[in-house]
Amino acid sequence: MKKYKSTLILIFLIGLLFSCVANDNYGIPVVQIAIPRIEMMPSTPKPYKIIDWKQKAKEYDAYVFDFNPDMPAGRMIWLDNSQRNLPQITFGLYTAINDVRQGPGHNNGEFHESLNSLSAILGAGLIGIDKTHQNGYNYVKMIQNYFNSGTGWNIMMNNTCPEIAQQGGGYGRDWWYDVLPNVLFYAICDVFPNVENADNIQRSIAEKFCKADSVLNGNYDYSYFDYGQLKGMVSKIPFQQDAAGGHGYVLYAAYEKYKNARYLAHAKSAIAALNGQKESRFYEILLPMGIYTAARLNAEQGTNYDIKKMMNWVFDGCKSPTGRTGWGVIVGKWGDYDVSGLQGSIIDGGGYAFLMNSMKMAWPLVPMVKYDPRFARAIGKWMLNNVNSARLFFPNEIPDSNQWLPEMKNYTHSLVAYEGLRYEDCYNKPSLKEVHPVALGDGPNWNPKNPKETMFSLYSTSPIGIMGAIVDTTDVKMILRLNCNVTDFYANITYPTYLYYNPYSVSKTVTYHPTGLSDVFDIVSKTYVAKAISRDTPIIVPADQARLLVEIPSGAVIEHKKNLLLIKGIPISYR
Repeated sequence: MKKYKSTLILIFLIGLLFSCVANDNYGIPVVQIAIPRIEMMPSTPKPYKIIDWKQKAKEYDAYVFDFNPDMPAGRMIWLDNSQRNLPQITFGLYTAINDVRQGPGHNNGEFHESLNSLSAILGAGLIGIDKTHQNGYNYVKMIQNYFNSGTGWNIMMNNTCPEIAQQGGGYGRDWWYDVLPNVLFYAICDVFPNVENADNIQRSIAEKFCKADSVLNGNYDYSYFDYGQLKGMVSKIPFQQDAAGGHGYVLYAAYEKYKNARYLAHAKSAIAALNGQKESRFYEILLPMGIYTAARLNAEQGTNYDIKKMMNWVFDGCKSPTGRTGWGVIVGKWGDYDVSGLQGSIIDGGGYAFLMNSMKMAWPLVPMVKYDPRFARAIGKWMLNNVNSARLFFPNEIPDSNQWLPEMKNYTHSLVAYEGLRYEDCYNKPSLKEVHPVALGDGPNWNPKNPKETMFSLYSTSPIGIMGAIVDTTDVKMILRLNCNVTDFYANITYPTYLYYNPYSVSKTVTYHPTGLSDVFDIVSKTYVAKAISRDTPIIVPADQARLLVEIPSGAVIEHKKNLLLIKGIPISYR
């Protein structure tokens, strides 16, 4: 018996030795970092449903860009012949359905927002729709009219000119409105390369952002920046230090495109300014863009920005009374619905979440885990909640008793979502008293003549293709397959990479669908989970853990160089 036990122990030790040796070839498993506010989210949100985001995005594009739609709400697009900034015709989309300030018959047809149009084009491109050749229009070329050359700012802006922009949209008064169009434009240029004149605009943006960062010199304590005068400005709008994240994102993308060392230097400078903040200044989307950029710079350029600190800034939200106080990520159950994961105000009326922000946050944070896989589990859990909750903005996905306009829910066949989801109604509709949550929108507040259907927001729905491109389901309920490459713009992407998170307390087996004869390697555990597969294959995802799976050619040799794992010189893992 003793001999038998000794043999077993010897076999175990030999196995352990070989395991250690094998694992040492690829490094040690990545220890996951928990984000406290994500830990507060349910592991299995209820009620649970994942809509077909890709199909919804396709149908949304088909409707919104149709000049003759067969839909009760009518047409959402028109042509703008004013030829601002460039001698070409552009187009406008309604910010919200039937906004009285917009359309071909109001304000000379010039009032439309780039944050809407660019988001719609990016989202469509991500799911494979060619917006350079659609029904006779090159929409990607047409959006160049938002490049404000007439003002001397020479960047993409939310409107085509300041005169019309006073109707709304934050023109030159609200920093994130000025920076985000350039983030969007750079992304679009990666999805749709080689469009005429795009390169000139990209270079101009990069140069302006370099000059701005030079002037700011680490101090982003401003409401906005005048890119014409190259001067930081203070107004009634709270300071927006997270604009540094947008500067850094664009400049690092510009560096990857042009390999100009100045762009890299200023990308680092901007992200250092963001990282150097003493507290969260989170609002809208630029801080998550900065986190992604910081993670890439850490992985690819050897910097050491504090990703954990900035992640907590996003999810815990801004607490400063001089910032956008209360802006963060929702956690909790409103009535019968888990609404965790959505972005918006944590404090306004018990909570006010927005669809646009919730979808756009997936763009930087899902690919971020490739560069810092310590957050794979956290992002996987957050996305499970976010994707599940985000469906509630659509009229046919929330009960009539929880929405402001149930009688109009088929107005666009539920393709255009409500702008927001509130803990409670803010318009004092008797039937919604003590109802939680309530789907509604801000549109009626923008103009006293705005009809109630302005609660339905194209501006909020247009980024839907981001979800459509990233999110897929598996054959196991609540285990999603998240594409980590599709929004990883200006990156050296060679191998498919997917994030799987298992929310259950036991291991689960999911079916992996390879694209060809492949080996599948887990960046988190630093182990192969399958080899030489060419057909659907079962893969185990451990309990309450994430796998970050990279699909590589079968038989390809993984090289270990310092903290990198590489295939033919191309990194597949940075830790």
